[in-house]
Amino acid sequence: MSDFPTIPLNSLEKQAKTHAILCTTGFLVLLPIGVLVARYTRTYTAKWWLAHWTIQFLISGPIIFAGWALGYKTTNDIGLGHFIDTHEKCGLALLILYLVQLTLGATVHFFKFPTLLRGHRAPHNYLHVVIGIAIFILAAFQVHYGLYTEWLIGTGGLHIVPQSAKHAWLALVIVSSV
Repeated sequence: MSDFPTIPLNSLEKQAKTHAILCTTGFLVLLPIGVLVARYTRTYTAKWWLAHWTIQFLISGPIIFAGWALGYKTTNDIGLGHFIDTHEKCGLALLILYLVQLTLGATVHFFKFPTLLRGHRAPHNYLHVVIGIAIFILAAFQVHYGLYTEWLIGTGGLHIVPQSAKHAWLALVIVSSV
């Protein structure tokens, strides 16, 4: 226990923290879980896609969109303009890639091209995998940048990011990469 009083987070910091938690949960927790569900359940059931789609779209989607909207609002409240720094541009790119990935995933599932590549997956299936990996890598970078750089820039540095948040990021990246 410290002898100094702890200054509570101000409303902007609380908003930025909530944005960070939502986006981290959506991109680095839920999306990798959805990938694992698809990867492992399809080896023993044909109904894997419903679970995958539910996690990737119905559960992750609202969390990702809420986090993104809160980040947009936080930037608005700071008053420095939108999409001018690395974190903001990366966030927009992630949202666009997520939407492309959802569309591509539905295309992969509903449109089969068996006559083109017998016995192999169609090219758009491989593209779905590559974009998924790109989203994970970009999201890991984005959260790291938010923790180590953007928090200080956006909030003025009154409060530092706790080491536990930085350790959680590292754990999520390691566990999801395996």
